[in-house]
Amino acid sequence: MGREPNLSVDDYLARHESKDLLRFITCGSVDDGKSTLLGRLLYDTKLLFDDQLAALEGDSRRHGTQNGELDFALLVDGLSAEREQGITIDVAYRFFTTERRKFIVADCPGHEQYTRNMATGASTADLAVVLVDARKGLLTQTRRHTYIAALLGIRHVLLAVNKMDLVGYDEATFRAIEADYAVLAQSMGIAQVTAIPVSALRGENVSTRAATMPWCDGPSLLEHLETVAIEPPAQTLGFRLPVQWVCRPDQNFRGYAGPVVAGSIAPGDEVVILPGGARSRVARIVTADGDRKQANVGDAISLTLEDERDISRGDVIAAAHNPPQVADQFAAHLLWMDESALLPGRGYWLKLGARTVGAQVTEIKHKIDVNTQEELAAKRLELNEVGYCNLGLDQPIAFESYANCRELGAFILIDRQTNATVGAGTLDFALRRADNIHWQHLDIDRAARARIKGQSPACLWFTGLSGSGKSTVANLVEKRLFALGRHTYLLDGDNVRHGLNRDLGFTDEDRVENIRRVAEVAKLMVDAGLIVLVSFISPFREERRMARELFLPGEFHEVFVDTPLAVCEARDVKGLYAKARAGGIKNFTGIDSPYEAPEVPEVHLHGGEEAPEQLAERVIRELLGEH
Repeated sequence: MGREPNLSVDDYLARHESKDLLRFITCGSVDDGKSTLLGRLLYDTKLLFDDQLAALEGDSRRHGTQNGELDFALLVDGLSAEREQGITIDVAYRFFTTERRKFIVADCPGHEQYTRNMATGASTADLAVVLVDARKGLLTQTRRHTYIAALLGIRHVLLAVNKMDLVGYDEATFRAIEADYAVLAQSMGIAQVTAIPVSALRGENVSTRAATMPWCDGPSLLEHLETVAIEPPAQTLGFRLPVQWVCRPDQNFRGYAGPVVAGSIAPGDEVVILPGGARSRVARIVTADGDRKQANVGDAISLTLEDERDISRGDVIAAAHNPPQVADQFAAHLLWMDESALLPGRGYWLKLGARTVGAQVTEIKHKIDVNTQEELAAKRLELNEVGYCNLGLDQPIAFESYANCRELGAFILIDRQTNATVGAGTLDFALRRADNIHWQHLDIDRAARARIKGQSPACLWFTGLSGSGKSTVANLVEKRLFALGRHTYLLDGDNVRHGLNRDLGFTDEDRVENIRRVAEVAKLMVDAGLIVLVSFISPFREERRMARELFLPGEFHEVFVDTPLAVCEARDVKGLYAKARAGGIKNFTGIDSPYEAPEVPEVHLHGGEEAPEQLAERVIRELLGEH
């Protein structure tokens, strides 16, 4: 689209800047025609340069699926793998404009394994264009994408029933799909649905109305995108600014930079810094264009305050009269994005805006059947499953319900070992118990308890395969410490499963919970001033790391009893390995359940090479300095 001949550059830019912006996604199942539709929109709005058209012609001959005709999908399938396979893998963002409106569109992949990419695109969208192949109707991925769109706050859907040319432009086919989708949308709380029949390949009803479907008296797809009214979020919240950067260009200036995500602010307004709770007043609102008298939603600013306050990246500066909540336990919706299942009790990093804290999914309340929206009982979430969970954080954060503020209610979960994003979710509300439970001050602390026992409390964590000898070594270490006058306690895996953990089995989920409980008990015993010895297989590195983080530096000592599997099986006095080999015991560590060996244990014992007494002496000598 070119500039009008008599319009100056300044006037043209001013007109362009005054247009409102619509962010939308295209989603649906595989081969429903999402990329073709978006490519056709770019072509029809004359936003392609000559070299792009030439490249499209060449790519259509090499990779196209339209017998030499222009394959518009290739305009947005940018990865070579996408062009070769004829599918969308990554989210493709495109900008285009018309006389009425500006658009940013995210073309989302349809394959189930790339559902995480679809969620990324939906997280900033105001509207979803859901494509359905007229020949196939609603599919599982159509329902999954619609559910995720609803979960992420999209309340406007344009249902594009595509490939109408392949069903003879049959109105009855269109109306049946329209009715089915209306039921689905209503069940998910999507109030605004507009259905439009199209043929993206032929350009019918895409940018102009199609003569082939005279029974359709509504707008074309582009006309609807240009005119749909997207209501801004209700301004019921006070001022909110998540701090992204503390700006100190010199010793005379300290500014707190970030976007205004709710409300407005002016110099002199009282604010509160959360989660700490300190109060101050705004001195200046600083921008790249100079100081301002007021800042509103969407503005990127730096605030200076009248008082010196301890404010860090990730804190939230909010209106003092109407602040957000602060909590460390939540109910949340969660989309799981990793090949490895989500296990309750396992530690992750939770990132909300610029703040990153330790987190655990403490309970999966239920998962969702994307076909029926039925709530199903679950102990884990697999790849692409959606669940409703309870979250526990290791420190409180300022937040809003996602329904009220996306920026302060959306989070991701990060694997603590690989730093991969493994989940994305939305906060619903703070759990009431988070407000009712507080640390009780105790006059006698661990230092006092340790002094009266005349020792330094510690946790000796023995890990290894079943039959490695860890319980035998731990027992010998305790006997030696007892003889030296030390105050000890031994927590053994088998013994604990007779009482505290008798309700747990041997699934991965139960193993995680088993270690979590024992680690908390060991922490209490160390707090009591004891030297506690823990002898558990504890097969997963993540749970051993979680246990380590409960203790002060230097208190936790990992003892790896490294005995070869063949030796462990030869010692198998209980016959467990034989039963596991025969299939009589499921989820047996070392056979059909993995053991993740420690990478840098404090003590590495080779169980098949020395006698238990020698190994015990090594533990005493290396960890406690006793001879």
